[in-house]
Amino acid sequence: MTAAAAAADQPRASVSDQTPTPGASAEDEQADELLREHDISSRYRTDLGWWGWLIGALAVAFTLYHLYAAFYRPYNVWMHASLHVAGGTSLIFLLYPASKRLLRLGGGSSALNALTGRHRGVAWYDVVLAAAAIGCNLYIFFNYQYLVSPRVNLVGHETLDIVVATVGLLLVLEATRRCVGLPIVIVAGVAIAYALFGDRITASGWGHRGQDWSELVGNMFLSSGGGIFGTPIQVSSTFIFLFLFFAVVLMRTNIGQFFNDLAFRAAGRFAGGPAKAAVAASGLQGMISGSSVANTVASGSFTIPIMKKAGFKPHIAAATEATASTGGQMMPPIMGAAAFIMAQNITDIDYNDLIIIAIIPSGLYFLGAFLSVHFEAKRNRLKGLAGSELPSYKSLFLRIDMLLPLVVIIGSLLSGTSAMRAALFGIGTALGLSLVRAIITQFLMPRLIAHRGVEVSDAAIEAGTRTKPVGTLTLVVGLVQVVVAMLVGGARTALPVIAACATAGIVAGTVTTTGLGGQLGRGLVDLAGGNFILVLFFVMIACIVLGMGLPTTANYVVTATVAAPILYQNFDVPLVAAHLFVFFFGILADITPPVCLAAYAGAGIARANPLRAGVAALRIAVAGFLIPYVFVLQPALLLEGSITELFEALTTVIVGMIALASGLAGHLLIRANVLERVLLIAGGLALIYPELVISVAGMVAMALAVVLQLLRWRAGRGIGTSGEADADSPDLDTPEGGGSDEEVPDENDWDEDFPDDVVAGATADR
Repeated sequence: MTAAAAAADQPRASVSDQTPTPGASAEDEQADELLREHDISSRYRTDLGWWGWLIGALAVAFTLYHLYAAFYRPYNVWMHASLHVAGGTSLIFLLYPASKRLLRLGGGSSALNALTGRHRGVAWYDVVLAAAAIGCNLYIFFNYQYLVSPRVNLVGHETLDIVVATVGLLLVLEATRRCVGLPIVIVAGVAIAYALFGDRITASGWGHRGQDWSELVGNMFLSSGGGIFGTPIQVSSTFIFLFLFFAVVLMRTNIGQFFNDLAFRAAGRFAGGPAKAAVAASGLQGMISGSSVANTVASGSFTIPIMKKAGFKPHIAAATEATASTGGQMMPPIMGAAAFIMAQNITDIDYNDLIIIAIIPSGLYFLGAFLSVHFEAKRNRLKGLAGSELPSYKSLFLRIDMLLPLVVIIGSLLSGTSAMRAALFGIGTALGLSLVRAIITQFLMPRLIAHRGVEVSDAAIEAGTRTKPVGTLTLVVGLVQVVVAMLVGGARTALPVIAACATAGIVAGTVTTTGLGGQLGRGLVDLAGGNFILVLFFVMIACIVLGMGLPTTANYVVTATVAAPILYQNFDVPLVAAHLFVFFFGILADITPPVCLAAYAGAGIARANPLRAGVAALRIAVAGFLIPYVFVLQPALLLEGSITELFEALTTVIVGMIALASGLAGHLLIRANVLERVLLIAGGLALIYPELVISVAGMVAMALAVVLQLLRWRAGRGIGTSGEADADSPDLDTPEGGGSDEEVPDENDWDEDFPDDVVAGATADR
């Protein structure tokens, strides 16, 4: 689902005066342009002509096949995966042009035709590539028995096998380049080069016996145990596809707008409420969107203008949205679709247990973001929204049924139902909900209103009720169109994931067959001199670098293959802790400069400096960069240990997060001076570190900062002036104007914390 589509389906009533008009073409076009700029998976052809009908039919068939396979499982895992890759790569070649230039020109049959205006359709060579992709994968499908026979293991593959595997491998890499991007293709290329030429590496411990081309493509394309058809694509063809389709169906119910309204109703009236609501709403939407960049654009088109109007500086608004949308990828139960692959990789834990374990780390991430924006708002004395600007409780109640699919899927998972069956239950519930709501709002409700002679209420308008009933045939046609759009959207949403998982399988297969993972681990441990904390730091840097520009699933597969073994093979780190550690930092690459794509997308909406937004996102998400260290050093946060240990760990971590967030923002009870900020930051870090003596020292530092703040506040009250001391009375989070709109200059941090015009004016006054 594109950001424009998501934004266009968002009816507003309560906070509409704060946002661009829903469905307005200018805003939708801007959102789409931002998404295409920062998210390569959104750069698909739109001007297809009659090709659109053919591609749409293929996409519908592709989704229907996966639903059929989920119920009846007609083929074994490898055969099913080959059909999955065949359909996915062929649709990629038909939908995604070879270059961004061709997309700008229209993505037609050639650049020449595009320049002359005849650019509708698909390039002839893309049709050839799509046909070749289908042929190579059907070769696997129809020759499965031969490829797994003992004869192949004894005498090797025939020439035709190698030719098909070579073409299939190259097509997967090209499809990935088109819809995912070059970074992961480069990583795969380096892995392939290492496999081919490893025998020429003379550095001690880094070489291997080397592989010839036949062996390489045999491992990567003609094997079900690894490579393209390994675990990532097998999981993609089953669990991930179903949950992505569930997300598409769910978004068609307009649940994204419901999340926004629910969050603004709950938090919008408090100081800094728009930012707090954005953290909650974007986190909920990010949980099901599968892309931090796409969610930043879709949610940010609504939340960022409101935050700016409430007084947040543009780069802070952009950073808040990017931080929340990125954190959504860590939220159970979907976790950006990576949870299913993670459950396959961690042999001693099942999916249901994994999502329960992940609740505390992801919850702490959002608590840290919430605290950061809270103290940012208190420091700048920002108001919340007035009650009249918030969605009404009645309008929320009328849409409470939108939560039913999520309740069904989470309840099914917690009751022990398999993830695949839970996804099917969720899809069925969401489809049924969409159809029932369409019938009620488009057909039954208008007739009832006309019969009783009453006016449509504001709440009914918010819920989408028409004032004129439609005919039965029109309603049926409309419902069919909605279902077809869902089926097409499910296939299109899955394409980048299919390509990314296939290419990530190449990386994983190469690392496994060459022993590169063990060599990297030994090298990193030697570089750190055996210091565990330093090894964790190096692994963090590696995961951030590897995760830059990658979608969530590929991000996890690459980091789990390359980096996770360093922790559990060389140190006594539990498997689940090692995998969550690399997963968190791979995802955080989206808000880590210089390649912080989510922050850049938010900056585009906020019209802020992109790098400044990225740096601000680092500050707001600081808890996210510390929590993984804590749960590795203190596994109680991952439910490994007693209730007492868990309580102690949570207490020190939460208090430390409060100290750290307030120190970085420069406000705890009142505005903090330099000494108090140093004490708060140092105390927060010490409290978060899981060592009793260090934590006690952190508590002392924080207590000292609180005492200093109270003394300064009392001294200011005693003076009785109308200056900063009066304005900075220690207050709790107060609703609707619990502070002043005016920003008070802070000598300690002028350039970072105030708009450029304020800084320029103050400098001129001096």
